Amino acid sequence: MLNLKDKVAIVTGAGSGFGEAIAKQFAKQGAKVAILDLNLQSAERVAREIGDSAIAIQVDVGDFDTVQTVVQQVSTQLGQVDILVNNAGVTHQNKPMLEVDEATFDHVFRVNVKSIFNFSHAVIPMMREQKSGVILNIGSVAGIRPRPGLMWYNGSKGAVNMLSKSMAVELAPWNIRVNAICPTLGATGILEAAMGVPDTPENRAKFIATIPMGRFVEADDVANAALYLVSDQASFITGVEFPVDGGRTV
Repeated sequence: MLNLKDKVAIVTGAGSGFGEAIAKQFAKQGAKVAILDLNLQSAERVAREIGDSAIAIQVDVGDFDTVQTVVQQVSTQLGQVDILVNNAGVTHQNKPMLEVDEATFDHVFRVNVKSIFNFSHAVIPMMREQKSGVILNIGSVAGIRPRPGLMWYNGSKGAVNMLSKSMAVELAPWNIRVNAICPTLGATGILEAAMGVPDTPENRAKFIATIPMGRFVEADDVANAALYLVSDQASFITGVEFPVDGGRTV
């Protein structure tokens, strides 16, 4: 059993998809969880389904001041933060790189990359003080083995993967571990945009054919990997890009 009893975790983008599954898995193992999402109704639904050990907070992960305020709120309500999962992410429509406009580029990097900067400033001082903590960034196989048509998304996830390794090296003296989980495509809200074609069984089959294990990643696959990486059983694991991809990056 991977026990998270008495741990306090923040999970961003936890109103659906990977984030929801991660938050529920953490709570199941005893953690108190802050469900952060831009969509407050979704966050509140997840918190209700978890019960008394969860709170829901609306947040724009790309806004520095808001993030600082929200993390302080979590600390006040639940206690010092032990675990941070930077899961919130967006993509752009699969298309040639020069057809992606500046506003879309800025949005992708604001949500996928700047959010890590923002939450680092809010959470790391706490973790340094307590000389412990775990940060888990949800990267992507797109940052390891990129697909055509997702140029700027690939770049943002490459940044997430490299930031995770850089953070791991710098924060190790304070016993703060940082890892990246790198999922392959899953049937989440960004699937159709990532494929760049209508979400039909035929088009899904084409993408599944590129995954040796023959299926998309599921939310529980990512949640189970997250649980291990934030647990004490992984106490000597830091700075890894952890593919959850059915062999896609082999």
